[in-house]
Amino acid sequence: MAQVPSTVKDAVTRVVTRVHETLIRATGGAVGGRVAGMPVLLLTTTGRKTGQPRTTPLTYLDDGDRLVVVASYGGSPTHPKWYLNLTANPDVEVTRGRRTERMHSRTATAEERAELWPRVTKAYKGYAGYQEKTMREIPLVILA
Repeated sequence: MAQVPSTVKDAVTRVVTRVHETLIRATGGAVGGRVAGMPVLLLTTTGRKTGQPRTTPLTYLDDGDRLVVVASYGGSPTHPKWYLNLTANPDVEVTRGRRTERMHSRTATAEERAELWPRVTKAYKGYAGYQEKTMREIPLVILA
């Protein structure tokens, strides 16, 4: 089977992301607010090159007063652009349902990742497969 060029994959990802975001915003999360049994939030970062807001729907793990998102990009060998954006500017907006709040993001420490990764893969087993597929360690991002 031929491999899909990354430019095509990126274009398809952008379209799917935009449709998913639109559905979540239009319905307050009633449609598109859960994927693979996990809740979905809208993460808005600041583009590291453009300075423009960039929004991505992501599944998350609720961890008390903080949220955890996974920078898996489906097991791609590169980090997702939203992750690169927040490493450049960690102040983000998070929308859950119809509520939007400012949050600060950071990559989980090695110790935090060791504690959180089993919970993440229990919530969605696909993340373990994504980690097996890539040589990079998939970052967990803490939003608080």
